[in-house]
Amino acid sequence: MASAVTPVARGVPPIRAGQGHSFFLRRLHSLSGIIPIGAFLLEHFISNAFATNGPHAYGEQVKFLTGLPFVQVLEWVGIYIPLLFHSLYGFYIWFRGQSNVADYPWAGNFMYAAQRWTGAIAFVYMAWHIYTMRFTGIHLLAHPEAAFAKVQAEFANPWAVAFYAVGIVAASWHFSYGLYLFCAKWGITVSDRSRKAMGVVSAVLAITLIAVGLATISAFLRADWQNTPVNPSDMTQNLKQK
Repeated sequence: MASAVTPVARGVPPIRAGQGHSFFLRRLHSLSGIIPIGAFLLEHFISNAFATNGPHAYGEQVKFLTGLPFVQVLEWVGIYIPLLFHSLYGFYIWFRGQSNVADYPWAGNFMYAAQRWTGAIAFVYMAWHIYTMRFTGIHLLAHPEAAFAKVQAEFANPWAVAFYAVGIVAASWHFSYGLYLFCAKWGITVSDRSRKAMGVVSAVLAITLIAVGLATISAFLRADWQNTPVNPSDMTQNLKQK
């Protein structure tokens, strides 16, 4: 006698109350991936894209951002603390979960695994990027005009360029598919049609972010911008001469 087979529900299960004490943390984890981390990621892509207009344009954008009131408070409250929470709790969910990609190679399981791995890569990438740009070398809060040269100095190593490219792809994918999951789990996209439409939006967003990120990297590698001074005083002198 054949045993009954329990059908597997399709789609993304919503976040429901009454499933233990982790409900609030899962809600907060899901929300933090969109606000403020997702908002910061989009802003960061846009701000870095100013590099395609040259060293001076990029320096002016960095000067604007570093000149915001209470910028250090904004960094900790809007970036560092949410990023740490989202990443560490994400690792906790991952290590407690049971992915069955090898046993049941469904698209959903591959997406599950890809979301976790891209999140891990994006975490390492963002942590390294924040550390090198914010806490080592020339202090950009005091010398924002040296920002372009600082990135150029790091990109002198081809491995750094490759690492940044991989990190941009991972962060773009993780955020875009995370947006799809957010809309599904929070009941924003409830029908198959709306989820398919959101899937297209997420794919377009990921491709757009990757294209913008790689174009930004190429701007720092342009031959005619390779002599950007690393010393802030030299840069100021060069701008005066122009």
